[in-house]
Amino acid sequence: MKGRLPLAILMLAGAMMAAAASLALGFVHPFGDPREDEAQSGALLADAKVPERAKAVLIAKCADCHSNATRWPVYARLAPGSWLIERDVMVGRARMNLSTWAGLTPDRREVVEAQIVHEARRGEMPPLQYRMVHWGASLSAGDVQALTMLGQQGAGEAGGGGIGDADRGKALFERRCTGCHAIDANREGPHLRGVFGRKAGAVPGFGYSTALKNSGVTWNEDSLNRWLTDPDAIVAGNNMDFSVAKANERADLIAFLKQLK
Repeated sequence: MKGRLPLAILMLAGAMMAAAASLALGFVHPFGDPREDEAQSGALLADAKVPERAKAVLIAKCADCHSNATRWPVYARLAPGSWLIERDVMVGRARMNLSTWAGLTPDRREVVEAQIVHEARRGEMPPLQYRMVHWGASLSAGDVQALTMLGQQGAGEAGGGGIGDADRGKALFERRCTGCHAIDANREGPHLRGVFGRKAGAVPGFGYSTALKNSGVTWNEDSLNRWLTDPDAIVAGNNMDFSVAKANERADLIAFLKQLK
């Protein structure tokens, strides 16, 4: 009718206004602006003692969320989706930042490497919502194999480490294990007092994996040594994402755990 704009023009104008608003709001950062740290990115893992195949996978498949060298797609400037992307990057960097890898202590690096291997084996990373948008981000069997090399470099010693030292084991426990375990309280892992001689999955009220509850394992020198060497090798499908590569360190930890009556 005369004097009225065609519906198509009104719809186009509305779409343009919505796009402009989305773009403008993309410069608002309710969870913080992860782009502020990107000038510090440098060359990822340039001097890191990481197997080359594992390094290539980390850079290709993990760096967008786990480094200061994020590659931002065009839609990462459109709110509210941009807010969710920025939040995920902030959380990812907090958990593991490849740009600050050189600053990790050897103990912390070993913990992070064990977490990477565990999550890669279980298919937990990259997260499903990320893979749904980034189809090429999924880890192939070859990628997982390459990342598994992180936990094998310079160690992975078979067998036991002889008679352990409980004092060294206590110090090692405090450096590496207290992020998930406490002696007398359940955290991400169950409390460890009395673990020696206890059946796996037996702490009342703790949310064990079904695999561990049904494993039939009793914790002693041999089973603890195998567990600390490679949890997935003794109980596939467990929730443990930490291993101790050196045999003498496993022996020290076991000596410490044995005295926790």
